[in-house]
Amino acid sequence: MNSIAIVGAGLGGLACARVLQQHGVDVTVFEQEASAEARPQGGTLDMHGDTGQVALRTAGLYDRFRELARPEGQQMRALDPHTAEVVIDETPDDDFRPEIDRGQLRGILLDSLAPGTVRWGRPITGVTGARLAFGDDETRDFDLVVGADGAWSRVRQTLTAVRPVYSGVTFVEFDHGGASDLAAMAGQGTMMTKAGGRALFAQRTSNGDVRCYAVFYAPEDWHTGLDFADTAAVRTHLLERYAGWHPGVLRFLADADGGFTHRPLHVLPVPHAWTHTPGLTLLGDAAHLMPPLGVGANLALLDGTELATALATAPSVDEAVMAYEAGMLPRSIDTAKACASGLDDLLNDDLHSMAA
Repeated sequence: MNSIAIVGAGLGGLACARVLQQHGVDVTVFEQEASAEARPQGGTLDMHGDTGQVALRTAGLYDRFRELARPEGQQMRALDPHTAEVVIDETPDDDFRPEIDRGQLRGILLDSLAPGTVRWGRPITGVTGARLAFGDDETRDFDLVVGADGAWSRVRQTLTAVRPVYSGVTFVEFDHGGASDLAAMAGQGTMMTKAGGRALFAQRTSNGDVRCYAVFYAPEDWHTGLDFADTAAVRTHLLERYAGWHPGVLRFLADADGGFTHRPLHVLPVPHAWTHTPGLTLLGDAAHLMPPLGVGANLALLDGTELATALATAPSVDEAVMAYEAGMLPRSIDTAKACASGLDDLLNDDLHSMAA
């Protein structure tokens, strides 16, 4: 085996690279962003004991993860949107799904790699079999190209014409500083409130700040004419959309101290699969983009470590990829079906439906 190329320095791609290096396999990760600090990495992730934590053990990074994980982050609090009263306040007795900031987890993976493994600012412009083309007209051949490049994967376009579709649900992300009394209202983990096809979620991060999400049904062009660089205009629009809710709850919107980021929710059709193609495969969102209900990062990590283990132990690259895909595809299809159903729970009026 000569070398493996991983396109995308997200969690799944980095986990794959880590395990490959543990087995002495030559691997390079190509990432279009200029650096690890090019953009914020989002909120917190719950690492599941049967998927994400299994992957971290395989990668030899479980102990480091435990140093940063927050079992208290499993707290789930639900507020009545019309009275702001706490309806549910639960923290599991075990720590099957402790939280960790996405940025911290990515940092653990990056720190575990040999220097120079990730080639930052290196977008690919084409994929032909296991050959990658870059913007400076360079091409390079590999034994395997792994598409770990997310929702709009360029590598996936080589394997299938299927593209993500808009789910009908949109997220608007925004921040609060930790000094606000809203942090106390949010609790140590996740706070939610919802009614009438609208929801607000708030998550505590490791530094005490609160990451918030307004979630609602909307046509794909709902924001036409709304400039997301105009924070005041976006805030006004969202307050109107959530009109009738308790003022205490609406303070999560009214007192937001950061900009608003539009994140329309796209998904791949279920089931999603492709014809096995020597020299190419996918993992994470590139393979199975589904609603963000707490499983995506866990599956990406498991995909990455399982693929790497197969590559390090199978008689050939192609046999390794076929074995990986034979396990990953059915698992992701089953999970995607469950998430499609769970998306309805996200926005129905039953507060207990998301607290279970």
